[in-house]
Amino acid sequence: KTLNIGSNAMLEIQWYLYAAVFMLGGGYALLKNTHVRIDVLSNKFSARTRAWVDIGGIVIFLLPMCYLLSVFAWPIVMSAIKTGEVSSNAGGLIRWPLYALVPAGFGLLALQGLSELIKRIAFLRGAGPDPMALPHDPHADSGAAPDAPAAKAGQ
Repeated sequence: KTLNIGSNAMLEIQWYLYAAVFMLGGGYALLKNTHVRIDVLSNKFSARTRAWVDIGGIVIFLLPMCYLLSVFAWPIVMSAIKTGEVSSNAGGLIRWPLYALVPAGFGLLALQGLSELIKRIAFLRGAGPDPMALPHDPHADSGAAPDAPAAKAGQ
């Protein structure tokens, strides 16, 4: 036992933390554009075509999926809270925080999806930059590290 918590509970905490990172990281991955994409196809499209494909994917697939999974998960969360559901393992933990990660994660993913939708619409209207373009690194051209002082002229 560590901190008066049994080893089963410690193992379950590990699972809960992994689930939290996985479920709550979806929106962040969408923000950083690290979700799986078929680059072989999307690289052949123009920026405007990629924006239209992304808009279609967000509206037709992402937002409805997030909505449905959140709606279907919510009664399970509420049931676990009302019944005080706990793990069947000896010394197991309550389950509702784990279940609550599903609607929370998909809710955050939906919010980021709305943000990405707005960015793509703004790009298509000419009111914003290409959301798929890589950000420019101001230090990439100089060869200097970001914290390195500028080299003196003549040295």
